[in-house]
Amino acid sequence: MKPTPFPSLRTVTRTFRGFTLVELMVAILIGLFLTGGLLTLVVAMKRTSTNQSGLSQLQDNERMAMQLVTDVVKSTGYFPSPLTNSAASQFGVTGSFTFAGQAMVGSGSYAALAPGDTITVRYATTGADNVINCTGNTSSVGAATFINTFSIVNGYLQCQLVVNGGNPTTVALIPGLQSLQIYYGVQTNTAAATNSVDTYLDAPSITALGYWNNVKSVMVTLWFVNPMFGQPGQTNASLQYIPFTRIIAVMDKTGVTTT
Repeated sequence: MKPTPFPSLRTVTRTFRGFTLVELMVAILIGLFLTGGLLTLVVAMKRTSTNQSGLSQLQDNERMAMQLVTDVVKSTGYFPSPLTNSAASQFGVTGSFTFAGQAMVGSGSYAALAPGDTITVRYATTGADNVINCTGNTSSVGAATFINTFSIVNGYLQCQLVVNGGNPTTVALIPGLQSLQIYYGVQTNTAAATNSVDTYLDAPSITALGYWNNVKSVMVTLWFVNPMFGQPGQTNASLQYIPFTRIIAVMDKTGVTTT
């Protein structure tokens, strides 16, 4: 019987040989490439999610802020029971309201630097007519007169509310704002029986011309912080602030008259 030959040293060496240094370096390089691609994908997905969340929050803030301002401004000068009351009797001279019947006053020029302008309006409620104030609430004391002031403070749309001449209540409403700009629409040509706006002026001009009782609409521009600012490859990423404008009719003071 022929004995089984032992493998040669060369055969053993080939059988148990590991990876060469070049093979290890290639494997490591491939692994790093795949890991880098995966990390890039994760970062991109996270950035996209953050951007979408920021834009969604911006849109919610825009809608809520402008809706609150609209609901308040359009109620300027409202009072119940017009057959027994008048604007002059309902709204007396107090604070920044310098003549009887005045229901709106503002401050700041349209080109003012941030935080921009302020607007103060007043109106009355029976407490049961669903008229809200700048906090979004109805009267908790029955019949009342609301004095509402909007401004931008520390990046928030702020409301200061005075009810029946009491102490002011200040509420920070909506975050993410940089500035508030306001133009007031008036009819300067009183000879025209159109009851329509023919020019827009800022608060100092309205005060100088004595037009506060002639304001028929208010053009409000809210400047919001852009959550996409500085983000590469994003639309409007170079804009640090985004304007949102709406023209608000003051109660029933706009429109063509037929008498």
